[in-house]
Amino acid sequence: MTRLQRRLHARHYYFGRINGRYDEQTKFAVWALQKTHGMAVKGAVGPREFAALDRPVRRRPLVSNGGANRVEVNLTRQMLTVYRNRRPVLYAHISSGAEVNYCRNGHCGNAVTPVGDFRVTRRAPGWTTGPLGSMFNSLYFVGGIALHGSSKVPLRPASHGCVRLPLSTSKRLYEIVNIGDPVYVRGKIHRRR
Repeated sequence: MTRLQRRLHARHYYFGRINGRYDEQTKFAVWALQKTHGMAVKGAVGPREFAALDRPVRRRPLVSNGGANRVEVNLTRQMLTVYRNRRPVLYAHISSGAEVNYCRNGHCGNAVTPVGDFRVTRRAPGWTTGPLGSMFNSLYFVGGIALHGSSKVPLRPASHGCVRLPLSTSKRLYEIVNIGDPVYVRGKIHRRR
């Protein structure tokens, strides 16, 4: 397991402690690897996953002429990629807006992650709590919608509109993404029937 975590870290999927355990953060990194390489997302690790770690990702950016330093959110794949100097340096499994109406703590709305070109406008370190719940290391990019760490990052879109990331990944994201960095959100979610 230590070997897997080290290889996931070297390929920019895993940012947790190298502890030799297949914990939740390792599972999230495996999901990101499987999504990036077009595999079925099961969390199990076998020869295909190890082979994928041996080859570079051959995926076009969502925005080919985007900034050298940017964040791309792919709603269709439920993936986030961070670029520095036009090179991907972080791949993450996400959970975006569920696209359902909601009412919570007297706050009602439609749980949509907006599509478009944005910029990080505000940073909030550590845990913060608002009317819709708790968020970790929030990077706001449009109004109250942020990229943030969460203890709940399921395989399906489940947020109120924010882009949820695994906690250990959000720590790394917060270290490298700054106010003013572009955030490009593309795609649409597919509902399971």
